[in-house]
Amino acid sequence: MIYRALGLMSGSSLDGLDMALVEFEEAGRKWNYKVLASGCTAYPHEMKARLAASTALSAADYLQLDADLGRLIGSMVNDFIQTNKLEHRVQLIALHGHTTFHQPQNGFTAWLGNAAQVAAATKINVVSDLRAMDVALGGQGAPIVPMGEKLLFPGYKYFMNIGGIANISALTNDAYAAFDVCPANKVLNMLAAQKSLDYDMDGRLAAAGNIDTELLSALNKLEYYTQPYPKSLANDFGIETVYPMVDAAPVSLEDKMRTYVEHIALQTGYALSSLRKHAGANDTMMITGGGAMNSFLVKRISETLKPYGIDTFIPDNETIAYKEAIVMALLATLRWREENTVMHEITGASRSSIGGAVWIGQEY
Repeated sequence: MIYRALGLMSGSSLDGLDMALVEFEEAGRKWNYKVLASGCTAYPHEMKARLAASTALSAADYLQLDADLGRLIGSMVNDFIQTNKLEHRVQLIALHGHTTFHQPQNGFTAWLGNAAQVAAATKINVVSDLRAMDVALGGQGAPIVPMGEKLLFPGYKYFMNIGGIANISALTNDAYAAFDVCPANKVLNMLAAQKSLDYDMDGRLAAAGNIDTELLSALNKLEYYTQPYPKSLANDFGIETVYPMVDAAPVSLEDKMRTYVEHIALQTGYALSSLRKHAGANDTMMITGGGAMNSFLVKRISETLKPYGIDTFIPDNETIAYKEAIVMALLATLRWREENTVMHEITGASRSSIGGAVWIGQEY
């Protein structure tokens, strides 16, 4: 059976909407995929500013932003389809949405990007709310990407995605584990913005700095890092807790960035150490996400993992940039087939579940 789904991913780094139209073929429980088109559309400055301030809005303004973002995403999708001449080729849209409030300990997770608006604008069926059922079942609602990693990339044991938040997973035939490691690009990008940069190209600023051991020690002592998995992070941990600590350090910007890169590398090593029971020596970890383009950060992670006997692998640029959008497309396809999209072994839910709400955009 062949499916064509358009995966949409809006990350906490606010760099724009990632889109990947993926053709999936399933035969004998084995999945193959081919990316037919991909791209990232930047948010207009006004929308980016509204999203950055979304958690401080009144209820009415928050709902207005949800509707406005849904209409904008619908327009972005229509432009993507027209530009790539994909009319009548998209069967399903997977809408991750822009995460705002993620509090699974209180039984809820929330995101912006009204799926009904997207379905109405595109006239294509939309799958959204991919995390809600898992949270309702007592899970973290994250990470949900490991299901896609298991089905689409069976040759790897370890995976790391470095976006606004870095997360890691270990997959073997008999055990699964995954969790958020630490804030990553969000903090680095906020620091780079002090030099009017969107991000630190190749980690050049960080590479020019020195490690502040006092700051590094304080970061590594944060309570989250002592908690056992399953666990997950909300965006505000990086914005409200970690960034102010780094920014307040009485050292140069380059030293702050160098220290934070070291923090990410060390926490990755600690995470892999806790996951070692799930895989053997001489394994390889695939790194994707925007952080995979930061050569200095990848170098420090690779050097940190060498003592653990774990090599790192950077895939092709399309997989680096759009892996999460590709996986979202698969999860929507699984939801359409009424198959599990989330593994309870990873999230801590009482059972695995079929996550996602379906919004019918087509006329029948």
